Amino acid sequence: MKTPASLRALLAASASVTVFALTSPAMAAQADTEVGEVLVTAQKKSENINDVPLAVTAVSGEKLDAIRSSGGDIRVFSARVPSLTMESSFGRTFPRPYIRGLGNTDFDLNASQPVSFVYDEVVLETPVLKGFPLFDIDQVEVLKGPQGTLFGRNTPAGVLKFDSAKPTQTFEGYAQASYATHSTINAEGAASGPIVEGLLAGRLSAIYQHRDNWVDNTLTPKKNDSEGYDQFAIRGQLLFTPTEDLSALLNLHYQHLDGTPRVFRANIIQPGTNNFVPGFKRDEISQDAQGRAVQKIESAGASLKLDYDFGEGMPTLTSITAYERVDAYSRGDIDGGFGAVFAPPSGPGFIPFPAESADGIPFHRQFTQEVRLAGQNGPLGYTVGAFYFNESIKIDSFDYNTLAGGALQGYAYQNQKSESWALFANLDYDVSERLNVGGGIRYSDDKKDFLAQRTLSPFGAPATAILRANPDTSEVSFNVNATYAVSDDVNVYARVARGYRAPSIQGRLVFGDTLSVADKETVMSYEAGVKGTLPNARARFDAAVFYYRANDLQITAVGGGANFNRLLNADKAVGYGFEFNAEAEPVDRLVLTAGLSYNNTEIKDPNLFTQPCGGGCTVLDPAGPIAGTVRIDGNSLPNAPKWIANVTAGYSWPVGEGEIFVFTDWAYRSKVNFFLYQSAEFSDDKLLEGGLRLGYRAPGERWEVAAFGRNITNDKSLEGGIDFNNLTGFVNDPRIIGVEVKTKF
Repeated sequence: MKTPASLRALLAASASVTVFALTSPAMAAQADTEVGEVLVTAQKKSENINDVPLAVTAVSGEKLDAIRSSGGDIRVFSARVPSLTMESSFGRTFPRPYIRGLGNTDFDLNASQPVSFVYDEVVLETPVLKGFPLFDIDQVEVLKGPQGTLFGRNTPAGVLKFDSAKPTQTFEGYAQASYATHSTINAEGAASGPIVEGLLAGRLSAIYQHRDNWVDNTLTPKKNDSEGYDQFAIRGQLLFTPTEDLSALLNLHYQHLDGTPRVFRANIIQPGTNNFVPGFKRDEISQDAQGRAVQKIESAGASLKLDYDFGEGMPTLTSITAYERVDAYSRGDIDGGFGAVFAPPSGPGFIPFPAESADGIPFHRQFTQEVRLAGQNGPLGYTVGAFYFNESIKIDSFDYNTLAGGALQGYAYQNQKSESWALFANLDYDVSERLNVGGGIRYSDDKKDFLAQRTLSPFGAPATAILRANPDTSEVSFNVNATYAVSDDVNVYARVARGYRAPSIQGRLVFGDTLSVADKETVMSYEAGVKGTLPNARARFDAAVFYYRANDLQITAVGGGANFNRLLNADKAVGYGFEFNAEAEPVDRLVLTAGLSYNNTEIKDPNLFTQPCGGGCTVLDPAGPIAGTVRIDGNSLPNAPKWIANVTAGYSWPVGEGEIFVFTDWAYRSKVNFFLYQSAEFSDDKLLEGGLRLGYRAPGERWEVAAFGRNITNDKSLEGGIDFNNLTGFVNDPRIIGVEVKTKF
């Protein structure tokens, strides 16, 4: 297998490599012989990352300053963690994550994803909730492989775990602000400290993000019309500690987003290739419905975490009660152009028919409750508990007549109620000083009540009846693992895990007359790895190999010639590969990191077929059993690159009692296919983005000022496509350059 030249160059740039969890150059300079310890809570207890028997990557809040400095949303993680990619056709919210190739391309607002988001120990199910901004974050952990025995629900691919900074018993805080290209503003801060000494502490943090519209619509006299946003979020926390044994943490949070949806660009792909058409400009579009494009998101939530320690040798009881809600509306120009062949003028390129649509969530409520007991009794560690989930969501889907000025011509709605409960237990036992064995089991029960109806058809069809689906399933998931200390510095581990995802339902009826239901899926995962430190080399590393088999894999046939979102179950899919992270400080003040992963995925179902594009693409798959369909057996999973690589380097020079610092980071992912079928057009060969940060840090890190750049080479890559109409695509962000100031107190 030949490694791409760009990847070879990226790997050559990192002679020394590291775990993503990176200390700052100033902190690294304090360690003369070894890199610092990284603590994670991947098993719901604080542990050294090298002792955890699974592949986990930790990203510190401080590290996020670099990759978030241009005001990026949660997609900044894509390709910056091995085996993780993220994309979205919705905008700054509704991220679609993929771990080891497992994900979901579904764009409907009740889409079920196999990668779970757990924010401050609360699982977020609805995809729009997962776009909550990242600010004042203590640590992010990416857990790979099935995690159902300890975390939430629907975690067969893994978990993205976010932990915000907590209230402190001493007064502290920070404030930072940046200004960059396109008047991009990123301002955030936090203040924390005691309210009643020894009894009550609080923390208040907030973020404001802004970008001017920077994409010009050549059909309007106005300069710059799209891709701007205003986003604000706030989080307040109160920590009540009446005794040493009891604590109560209240978390209240809110966000508001006012912006434009993802910009779709008609016919930007050359037919027969996946190249951009000659003369393509990222800052220009030609759309007749863009003036009506809008995206508004508002969400709020609260959680209460209670901890009670029964005393030495006894367990700790934890209860987490949480409530979330979200309201959303997004409307955009879906065909990406203007007019139609039957209503000239039209363009750019071939526009067979206009498409303008919107989706909204006028009602959503989520309630979760978790109770668990965790403790250590000699060599035995344990966590046992119960979990309850209840969600209600209503989704409205609209279709508009673009040529009639955006008049409503189609409407459908969906109502979904989900209820789930689970019992779980996780144990680990020190067989000897060097050998630890463990395992976990979870029983899950899931019910959904779904109904949908189309009341107005864009094609003049009659209203549908109220269509219903009521799947009810249960499943047992588990994991078995062992860790052996080869030496004081090196551990090896093995893990076998079974994951589960509850059935999914889609009822996007504006262009169809039937519901689609995907049965439950299960995943068997096998993983082995090594983790360790090399004190003499001042380095830490971890590496893993893995294989998984997904049975009845839930997949989504998006768009296509039928312009319909349809759920399918593939008989099975398999994936295998390896992951590597490392961190090193070869000389004082120089910190190097790198990560690398290889993922090979394949759909295995000779009877599975789907409808390919309706926009004149060059289909590469064999014909299916029904005219207009193709077989997808043997194809890779969508948005699953074989190679991901990332490197960072940070160095500082003392200047008086302060320091000048420079930091650079690079992320690469190889070719991705956007859909279940293969075509010459709807794929992207590679993405390579780099960042640079140069600044001065005052003595004691009291304040700093820096200049930064994101996507400094101005890489231009496709991130996805729309395939029902024409060769429409959407692209990554351009180069952003700015300055930032930060102070701590």
